[in-house]
Amino acid sequence: MARKKKLGSRLRWAAAVLLLVLLAAGFGWWHLINWTPDRAEYPVQGVLIGAADGEPDFRALKAIGADFAYLEASNGADEQDVSFARNYAASRKAGLRIGVIHAFDPCVPADGQSGNFVTIVPRVDDLLPPAIELAKNTDGCETKVRDASVESELMTFVNQVENHVGKPVLLKISPEFEERFDFAGRFERNLWLTRTRIEPTYAGRPWALWTANEGLRNEAGETPVRWVVVR
Repeated sequence: MARKKKLGSRLRWAAAVLLLVLLAAGFGWWHLINWTPDRAEYPVQGVLIGAADGEPDFRALKAIGADFAYLEASNGADEQDVSFARNYAASRKAGLRIGVIHAFDPCVPADGQSGNFVTIVPRVDDLLPPAIELAKNTDGCETKVRDASVESELMTFVNQVENHVGKPVLLKISPEFEERFDFAGRFERNLWLTRTRIEPTYAGRPWALWTANEGLRNEAGETPVRWVVVR
């Protein structure tokens, strides 16, 4: 009988511990998806929006603290974000400052990519510095591309974009791309890095923009958004 009581006590203790662990994990998850950096430390904050984010309410995003919106615009030489025109008009109407992003394709020459970019991105003075997303590598290229040639094509593309918009670009570098190509230390452009909740250090030098939460739940809509802060 005593042995059964002892076993029952252990089971109740184990169940209580498991419940505490589940509660802690649930709170940690809730905190993570609702977390944004302290505005006292990072007073300028905003969002990154593309077609996958549906039709966000930019006025509501502004109401919860977004000062700007970076919009995905073009990808490689022939893809354009189908939501760009709508997002551009809606974010401007909401009074947000606007930036644009081009996803650089290392498989494609710079000239075709810059042609794609300039056909969708308006040439207006109040745009934020454009961002070039560096996430793809050369492994999937139909025609083999040497890693060494990516740098020269990227520099050509950077120069073409900067001539179009009249201001320096940002390099939005993923951890995987930086590990493969080690570009951050060789390009004298401001960096945009990504890491949810923990400040990223993988570029080896300070960042200018940080995607601090890649799936922020918020009152502005049902779809999570990518939340970005400025140093």
